Amino acid sequence: MSTSTPEAVKKLVDNMQTDLRSLSMECKKKFPPVKEAAESGIVKIKTIAARNTGILAALKENSSEVVQPFLMGCGTKEPKITQLCLAAIQRLMTHEVVSETAAGNIISMLWQLMENGLEELKLLQTVLVLLTTNTVAHDEALSKAIVVCFRLHFTKDNITNNTAAATVRQVVTVVFERMVAEDERHKGIIEQPPAVQGNSNRRSSNTLRPCAKDAYMLFQDLCQLVNADAPYWLAGMTEMTRTFGLELLESVLNDFPQVFLQHQEFSFLLKERVCPLVIKLFSPNIKFRQGSNATSSPAPVEKPYFPICMRLLRVVSVLIKHFFSLLVTECEIFLSLLVKFLDGDKPQWLRAVAVESIHRLCVQPHLLWSFCQSYDMKQHSTKVFRDIVNALGSFIQSLFIVPNVGNPAIVNTPAGAAGAGGPATAQSGPGAAGVSGGVTPQPAFEYRGTWIPIMTVTVQGSAKATYLEMLDKVEPPSIPEGYAMSVAFSCLLDLVRGITSMLEKELGQSAPQTSPDPAMVQKKSSEQSDKEPGTRAVWVEMVNACWCGLLAALSLLLDASTDETATENILKAELTMASLCGRLSLVTPRDAFITAICKASLPPHYALTVLSSSASTLTNKSYSIQGQNVQIISPSSESHQQVVAVGQPLTVQPQGTVVLTAKNIQCMRTLLNLAHCHGAVLGTSWQLVLATLQHLVWILGLKPGSGGALKPGRAVEGPSTVLTTAVMTDLPVIANILSRLFESSQHLDDVSLHHLINALCSLSMEAMDMAYGNNKEPSLFAVAKLLETGLVNMDRIEILWRPLTGHLLEVCQHPNSRMREWGAEAVTALIKSGLIYKHEPALSQNQRLQLLLLNPLKELSNIVHADIRQKQLECVLQILQSQGDSLGPGWPLVLGVIGAIRNDQGESLIRTAFQCLQLVVTDFLPTMPCTCLQIVVDVAGSFGLQNQELNISLTSIGLLWNISDHFFQRGETIENELDKEEAILEKQAKEKGVPLNRPFHPAPPFDCLWLCLYATLGELCVDPRPAVRKSAGQTLFSTITAHGTLLQQATWHTVVWKVLFHLLDRVRKSSTTADKEKIESGGGNILIHHSRDTAEKQWAETWVLTLAGVARIFNTRRYLLQSLGDFFKAWEVLLGHIQSAALSKNNEVSLAALKSFQEILQIVTPVKDSEKPDALSAVNMPILIDPVTASGPGRPLERTDSLGERLSRYNGAEQIPPPAEIEDSALWWSAWNAWYRIGTDSTKPPTSSEKLAFIPSQPFLTALIQIFPALYQHIKTGFSMDDLKKLGVILHGAVSVPISSDASPFILPSYTEAVLTSLQEAVLTSLDVLQKAICVGPESMQVMYPAIFDQLLLFVEFSCKPPQYGKLETKHVANAKYNQIQLFAPAEWVALNYVPFAEKSLEVVSDLYQKTACHKAVVSEKVLKKIIKTLRMPLSLKYACPSESTWKLAVSTLLKVLSIGLPVARQHASSGKFDTMWPELANAFEDFLFTKSTPPDNLSIQEFQKNEGVDVEVVQLISTEILPFANFIPKEFVGQIMAMLNKGSIHSQSSSFTEAEIDIRMREEFSKVCFETLLQFSFSNKVTTPQEGYISRMALSVLLKRSQEVLHRYVEDERLSGRCPLPRQQVTEIIFVLKAISTLMDSLKKTQPENVDANTWAQVIALYPTLVECITCSSSEVSSALKEALGPFKDFMQPPVTKVQNGES
Repeated sequence: MSTSTPEAVKKLVDNMQTDLRSLSMECKKKFPPVKEAAESGIVKIKTIAARNTGILAALKENSSEVVQPFLMGCGTKEPKITQLCLAAIQRLMTHEVVSETAAGNIISMLWQLMENGLEELKLLQTVLVLLTTNTVAHDEALSKAIVVCFRLHFTKDNITNNTAAATVRQVVTVVFERMVAEDERHKGIIEQPPAVQGNSNRRSSNTLRPCAKDAYMLFQDLCQLVNADAPYWLAGMTEMTRTFGLELLESVLNDFPQVFLQHQEFSFLLKERVCPLVIKLFSPNIKFRQGSNATSSPAPVEKPYFPICMRLLRVVSVLIKHFFSLLVTECEIFLSLLVKFLDGDKPQWLRAVAVESIHRLCVQPHLLWSFCQSYDMKQHSTKVFRDIVNALGSFIQSLFIVPNVGNPAIVNTPAGAAGAGGPATAQSGPGAAGVSGGVTPQPAFEYRGTWIPIMTVTVQGSAKATYLEMLDKVEPPSIPEGYAMSVAFSCLLDLVRGITSMLEKELGQSAPQTSPDPAMVQKKSSEQSDKEPGTRAVWVEMVNACWCGLLAALSLLLDASTDETATENILKAELTMASLCGRLSLVTPRDAFITAICKASLPPHYALTVLSSSASTLTNKSYSIQGQNVQIISPSSESHQQVVAVGQPLTVQPQGTVVLTAKNIQCMRTLLNLAHCHGAVLGTSWQLVLATLQHLVWILGLKPGSGGALKPGRAVEGPSTVLTTAVMTDLPVIANILSRLFESSQHLDDVSLHHLINALCSLSMEAMDMAYGNNKEPSLFAVAKLLETGLVNMDRIEILWRPLTGHLLEVCQHPNSRMREWGAEAVTALIKSGLIYKHEPALSQNQRLQLLLLNPLKELSNIVHADIRQKQLECVLQILQSQGDSLGPGWPLVLGVIGAIRNDQGESLIRTAFQCLQLVVTDFLPTMPCTCLQIVVDVAGSFGLQNQELNISLTSIGLLWNISDHFFQRGETIENELDKEEAILEKQAKEKGVPLNRPFHPAPPFDCLWLCLYATLGELCVDPRPAVRKSAGQTLFSTITAHGTLLQQATWHTVVWKVLFHLLDRVRKSSTTADKEKIESGGGNILIHHSRDTAEKQWAETWVLTLAGVARIFNTRRYLLQSLGDFFKAWEVLLGHIQSAALSKNNEVSLAALKSFQEILQIVTPVKDSEKPDALSAVNMPILIDPVTASGPGRPLERTDSLGERLSRYNGAEQIPPPAEIEDSALWWSAWNAWYRIGTDSTKPPTSSEKLAFIPSQPFLTALIQIFPALYQHIKTGFSMDDLKKLGVILHGAVSVPISSDASPFILPSYTEAVLTSLQEAVLTSLDVLQKAICVGPESMQVMYPAIFDQLLLFVEFSCKPPQYGKLETKHVANAKYNQIQLFAPAEWVALNYVPFAEKSLEVVSDLYQKTACHKAVVSEKVLKKIIKTLRMPLSLKYACPSESTWKLAVSTLLKVLSIGLPVARQHASSGKFDTMWPELANAFEDFLFTKSTPPDNLSIQEFQKNEGVDVEVVQLISTEILPFANFIPKEFVGQIMAMLNKGSIHSQSSSFTEAEIDIRMREEFSKVCFETLLQFSFSNKVTTPQEGYISRMALSVLLKRSQEVLHRYVEDERLSGRCPLPRQQVTEIIFVLKAISTLMDSLKKTQPENVDANTWAQVIALYPTLVECITCSSSEVSSALKEALGPFKDFMQPPVTKVQNGES
């Protein structure tokens, strides 16, 4: 409620009257004067109230009188009265009705009360009311009032003291507020500038207005009082404390800075009075050294006093805050002092308050800016700003370093324990480390055993001090441990925060911030830009000044921090500084901060060269702060951090594990943040950042995944990474940030991007160096990130492609496989995405870029490592699949890559490369430029030649076939394109004056393409692997056959000579030099057939194929080739090849050569189109009339249906008329000569007897001989006797060749069947052909008959005497009974069973002889004699013949031939042409009938009888064909025959007969027939000569005489032997004799009696008695024979006739 309303006024008046009444009442008794005054006062008031309308004004005028009674009342010193009076006075004051005079009176009264010590509190209240309600008290009165308050402050009563203190404070404030109000009132009035005051004039207050003057006087006296001088204005002060004075000074300075700034007088006071005072009062603190011995200083040093010191610091803070611009020099001193107070040898409390003061400065960045500008930038000034920062740094350091360095015993006592500032509140050192993990530990710093808790001291950005506010404490407080540290920590953070925020504003505005002086602001842009460097210079200086100290302190704190929040703050500060430095282009500090973060991210003492090198520049500096060294302490983490990961360090030498703590991870995130947000200012320090990240990623076990992004992976080796769950959840986040970091590289400018790439490259180089020579997992970080960076910067890929891929290609050559793998991964991924990326202009228009992108792919081919090749090929495959159609000019490059195969690459690589090629051939042949087709052929060829994977070689041959197909189908298009290209090339070549360099040049380009294809296939035909050769051969010949029509005729010449014959030469050479060693197996479990188990045999197959193919082409393209001109030469060469193949020491080759021979001689049936058996004939595959049976190891040419099917579609391509006969006889004779050479050489027996001699196989010889009949048809007209002889030699040689024992079971017939081998058949066929030709031929040819007989007879002899083949040991197969033994014969060679052959020859001889017996040549050449002579051999051997059939056939043939030949012989008896035949014949009979060989034991009875029948037949032949014609026959011959018959008739038995067979085995029949013939011949009346008769008579008598002896001996022996039976032989003999006797008796009966000689009779009769004697014998057999012998005698028993003499009866 206002005090001027009528109600209020009325109330005031009423109240005053009441007060006065109360006063008069109180003083009635004791103080009557007072009572009177009161009562008169009542009257006075009533009067005033009644008279005046403006009651208040009137009251104020009369206030002296109004107040008087109350003053008197106070003078009574009665408490009750005094209180009442003071209350009334205060009421007046509040209504502002007190005049100046009254006020003076009141103050004087108060003074008295004060002196009397009455009502002190009311007093103070009154003063306060007086001074605050109005401004009536001035000058002396005011000063008196103030002194009253001061005096009351120093009473003994505590309450009064405190109240007085508060009042003083309020009063001082009021004084200054009045001044401010006064200034406000006079603001508009322009004052005269005051005259300059001399410094000496202390009271320069004359120029001031009243209130200002009061304030001035008050402030001046306060300074005086604090300085312990007498006050000028405040008269009556009795005592004063400095603490209180300082507080007052501080409050004034703090609350009314504008007073000092606006009024020079006050500024003067500040400079002249306040600052010196402060400096003076600081002196004890400056001089004092804690712990120094008192005796050392001469005068006792005043100890620092906490209350004063603390208040001084508060004052200083205010001074610096508000009056820095006024007091630049003084502030420099103050700041230096502050810095000093942080020294370790100052008391703890002093250091704490100093830190608090500094903190107050740190939260005011503009101040710091000013310091820097005012001091650090000036040349000769103290570098205050730098010192402050460094001081904080060393302060923090000193807290960690134990003070008593000299005494090692208490090294572990935490700082503060030994301080002079009160009891040690810290825990003991070891206890500090013992924070258990179970409890959440208090946030703290811990460093080398020193544990300092962190306290929450302030809210960020404000400096709320604790100890600077302890105004009531007299004793220094005990500072809790960690307080000073926490404040210092906040200082640093606020410092960084402040600087940053200012700089952010600065850099964030387009116009530069101006310096604090507003007058400097200029509007013109030109000047602005000039101004810029100045401001910038301050920033640069600021950063330069503070970074070392900051870094030292922050690094240390970071190392010591155990609290996540604290760590976060430190890291944020370091990050901010790094970015600031980057923005100001301060490289060293930027790198230093980054290094710090990097080091903190890594495990302690982690050896990382990048960091140590850049850090060494820092660590070696120490900053001197006024004689104190701040060393950057290298971090030592014994801090007890939570370990979140254990991993391996990325080093060359495998070491133990390293651990990552949560703090490391936190630092890592900061580092990522730095790189992410401030990448543009990093420049060269990318190197540091990336190196560190690389190591961290390594330790955490992050491995790159697709596209280079890192994924948590597992390290393969070593005591693998261990991650806690805490970090596991972080990993994906970290990986993600890492990726985003590189993605953001797309926003960097080109220069920064190059910095980034260079950094990654050099990192990668280091990683490569490290990975050399060991198989440890390498760090792939750099490579993965290069890839990521490349992928996100595709739009400007050209500027970074070369450095990027250049480096990655180096990585690809690294010996470490993981490293390479990623290098390749990166290169290929970049190439692929580069090709897919939608460039502007598109790649198809930008050939240069396309080749640039593909080039690294090609470069990869120079690297030998298989895994690189694998990646390269996978890339090619993907490029083909996605980009194949648009490669265009890139094709040669891509094909080059596919074809860059080497045999050391291993099969999977080659397989992959091959897939690419297959894709190209199947999908892209039509779209690629035709000029690349030749490259495709070459590449396919190189796949054929690689030796790693057989199937690929084979398939690539199939691809060549497909390619040839493509050429064939798109022939015209390709031809046109190639011709165009050729024209361009020729033009270029002409311009350069060089010949056109192209393989097969003169041929047209399309033909050249074919020739390249053929040449490629030709190369494959001589590949070391048999399967490849086979396949290539078949393909080559098929393509030539199928597509040969497309070639120009002239090109055929090249095909024949350069392709075919060249190939034949090479194959022949390889075959003849091939290795004969056995190949154990074909790799894996493949068994090799014995016919292919040496290289030689495998080459043989190739030779076979090649020769057959060439022969077929000669056959099918006969007309085309004949028109070439040098056909005869080619024919000769071909025959030469056939000959050398036929004579090769390999059965398969030689046999095939003969087939080819047959083929080119066209011993084939040309089949008409309508009768084609299958598609094969479409390719004109000849079908042999008589295909050689491939019974031996040789095999017929394989004809695959698939080939036939392939070719069948070309059926209409060419229709070749059936080949006509080759007319040219020269060609035939050339062929005969070749045949003869082959025959002679192949059948010539080996000269030496060595085992290794080659022996041609049966099928070969068969085929050879089979060629002859057909060949003969063409040369028979000129076939001479010489030629026949040549032929004979060959036939004989061929038949004599033995077979190898392992082949014999297949060729030899089993002995039960008598079969000819095909060779023997062929031989006989040849002779048959000849013989038939002779038969129909002219007379001149008939002379050849005997030669043919000779040949055949030679063969007949083989039955008994197989031919010898050189000196070769052969095993002869003697007889059927040795059959089993033969199969397992140990001999290597088995002579053939010649028996069937000889027998067949014999039959031929017999037939031929029947036809030609009368032929002149046959007679004159004594053919019959030769036949008999030949037959004599089997006949004489008889049972000893290898085969039984032989002698039987020989006998029947002899009989047959004789039946024809004897008449002829008799006919020509006179000519003597047969003379030599007879003795031969006689010998033959003799040898046969009386053979020296014994019949085999197992001969059955029936067989024996049969054989005997044959003998009988011979004897009958003699009796019918020879003896009747004795007169035409030489006598000796007849004599021989007789002797023979004689011998036969008395033939004795063999000694080995068994009893049962005895009668049969005696050849009784035979003996009987001989005897009969002999007798018939003896007793015949046709005896031509006495001689003959004599011979037979002689024979008879010998026989009879012998019989007589035998019988006699028998009878004798029988008698002697008694009961014992006689030996078997003797019994047999006697039986035979008895039978002979009975035969003789029969003959005598039949003969004319006149033919019998008397002598004979006598001998016959003489036998009778002997016979009778035998009757006693015991043997029943003998008895029966005896019976037969005795029986016939009855015929001769007749009565004796009268002796007639001289022929008369």
